[in-house]
Amino acid sequence: MSDVTKTPFVRDLASSDKKLRDKATDSLTLFLRSKTDLTLIELLKLWKGLFFCFYHSDRPLTQQALARTLSYSLVPTLPRSTLHRFLRAFWITIGRDFHSLDRLRLDKYLHLIRCYVGVAFEVLLKPTTATTASTNGKRKREETSSSTSSSKKRNNKKNKKQPRQEEEEETAQDESTANGAEKWAALESYITILEEGPLCPVNFDPDQPPANEKEDYIPMPHGPDGLRYHVMDVWVDELEKVLEFEGEEGARKPKGEVPIELLLRPIEKLKAESPYKPVRTRAAETLDDDRLVEWGFKTRKVEESEEEESDEEWGGFD
Repeated sequence: MSDVTKTPFVRDLASSDKKLRDKATDSLTLFLRSKTDLTLIELLKLWKGLFFCFYHSDRPLTQQALARTLSYSLVPTLPRSTLHRFLRAFWITIGRDFHSLDRLRLDKYLHLIRCYVGVAFEVLLKPTTATTASTNGKRKREETSSSTSSSKKRNNKKNKKQPRQEEEEETAQDESTANGAEKWAALESYITILEEGPLCPVNFDPDQPPANEKEDYIPMPHGPDGLRYHVMDVWVDELEKVLEFEGEEGARKPKGEVPIELLLRPIEKLKAESPYKPVRTRAAETLDDDRLVEWGFKTRKVEESEEEESDEEWGGFD
C-alpha cells in the first residue's frame, strides 16, 4: 500500500502559489489514475490538502476553473475501485469542515459542492445509457446480419438454425434482465453515501460506530443543515443537465430509463423523517419542483382548500 503522505505534491496542494497548485493538481490526477489500492484514510489525507488548496484559490474565474478541475476533469478518470471511496472522502471532508468556512469563502465551496453533485450524476447515470445503447445497437446489427445471411441459404439449413437462434435470444433476454437488476448498483451505493452524510435526516446518531483506522472506517458527518439545504437546492438543477430530453420546451420528456425513485429517495427520507420542520419544508419544495411534473415523474397537487377560501367572499356582519 502506497504512503500518500510521501508523495511530492501533497505539500504543494495547500500552497498560495497558483503555479505550484496547478502542478500539484496535475500530479494528483496522474497519481489517482495509477493507484487503485488507496484506502479511505489515505484519500482523506489527500482531501485535506485539496480542501486547503481550494481555500487559497483567489478570483472567481480561478476558483471556478479549479472547482471544475477537481470535479469534472478528475472524477471521470478515477478507477472504479477508487471512485466511491474518493466521493466518500469528499463528503466526509465537506461535512467535517463546512462549519469552518467564513462568509467570504463560502460561495466558492458551494460551487464546488454543486460541481460534485453534477459530476456524480454524470458518471453514474450517463455510462449506463451509453452501454445500453451500444448493446442494443450491436444486437440489432447481429440480428440484421443473421437475417441477411439466412435468406441466402437454403430453407433446410435455415430451419436447423432456428432453434439455436431462439436459444441465443433467450440467453440475451436473461442477460439483459440480470444487467437491469445490477446497472444502478453503483448509483445506489453513492446515494447511500449521501444518505449517511449531508442528506441524513438527523444531525446526531448515537448508534454510529466510532472511527476505526485499522479497519479503514471513518464515520460520516451528518449535515449540517446549511449543507443539506444547498444539496437539495442544486439536486434537480444538476439532474437536468445530465438527462437527455425529447419534445418541445414545457413538455419535455427524458429519454431512456431514469431511476427517479432512487434519485429522489434521500429527499423523500428527509421529508418524512427529519425532526426539523425547515428541513422537511425544503425537501417538500424540492419534490414539488415544476420540472419533475413536466418530465412526468410527479403529479401536480391541487390545493383545494386554498382555492375554496379564495372563492369565498366576506359578507360583512349580520
